[in-house]
Amino acid sequence: MPILEVKNVSVSFGGQMIINDVSFALEKGESLAIIGPNGSGKTTLLKAILNSIKYSGEIIKTGAKIGYVPQKIDIERNLPLTVKEFFSLFRAKKFDENYTDNSVLDLVGFGQEYANKKFSELSAGEFQRILIAAAVLSKPNLLLFDEPTASVDVAGQETVYELLHRLQTKENIALILISHDLSVVYRYASNVLCLNHSRVCYGAPREILTPEELKNLYGGDHNYYQH
Repeated sequence: MPILEVKNVSVSFGGQMIINDVSFALEKGESLAIIGPNGSGKTTLLKAILNSIKYSGEIIKTGAKIGYVPQKIDIERNLPLTVKEFFSLFRAKKFDENYTDNSVLDLVGFGQEYANKKFSELSAGEFQRILIAAAVLSKPNLLLFDEPTASVDVAGQETVYELLHRLQTKENIALILISHDLSVVYRYASNVLCLNHSRVCYGAPREILTPEELKNLYGGDHNYYQH
């Protein structure tokens, strides 16, 4: 049984259709990449899954416990806030007692000393891994990531994606990520959803991401990266 089913979902703002009749399913342990040009509704779809915006259609979350890392987080990096204090903000709302500060730090490849590091001491890549650690504090079985390496330099991007893949396989977590990098899609995604307000294509990346489909998705604006 799928952990997530999206059936004929549409979202509109101010009379403008942002997402039109999108459907897909995600099994536990699978990874789905969402690709498409800027403004195609990718982030809007994640917000609909999180039930943070109004939508029509049906979203069925069968036993899903969701962790989410947005593309941007409204927090000042120069605040005298430690990683441990940041985790406490999440623990006050939802906390699995089997997941301690040290265990989630270990999951993202950090030692215990990171619990006392201030945000101002973290690099962009380290900060992103701390956000991932905070997202798994509640021991979710479905993780949503909106361009998880948008603010990370090239050297740190591989580390973040390897981390997400390791979490997915080790914890059998279902994963949805938005990406513009097709090499990431080919390497890490079980399936890919091509989105441009409506579903353009869906399936295994190496089967459906043909030059014709990519041209249909992006038109003349090749706003994607392929290595």
